[in-house]
Amino acid sequence: MTEYAQDPGTPDPSYLTFWRERHLCTLTTPRPDGSPHVVPVGVTYDPEARLARVIASKSSRKVRNVLAAGPEGARVAVCQMAGRRWATLEGRAYVRTEPARITEAERRYAERYERTPSPNPSRVVIEIELTGAMGRG
Repeated sequence: MTEYAQDPGTPDPSYLTFWRERHLCTLTTPRPDGSPHVVPVGVTYDPEARLARVIASKSSRKVRNVLAAGPEGARVAVCQMAGRRWATLEGRAYVRTEPARITEAERRYAERYERTPSPNPSRVVIEIELTGAMGRG
């Protein structure tokens, strides 16, 4: 198995394939006291836009953590694993409330996870502007 770091905008084909497979992921956000908050989430990866997206309810702790970081965004990571394979995307997260962005995130989620997300009138999307990618596979 090879461990590697790469540009999240130009991933290796096998890395991108792994991110298109259906896997549960984790999102790590910083709490206001600086400690990590790690939760299971569904993540979609859009290398062309250099974004990862996580749909969430606006009242969730992960959303509150990102908002608490202020306008410069929160430094976060999303990770997935399957056996000895793993992949992490890192970047700055921002909470987006625009309907078009939420619809796009829901569409990508439905495509990756092969199910439409349940209706949620308080849904937002955490968009992660990617700065790094690493993994093993």
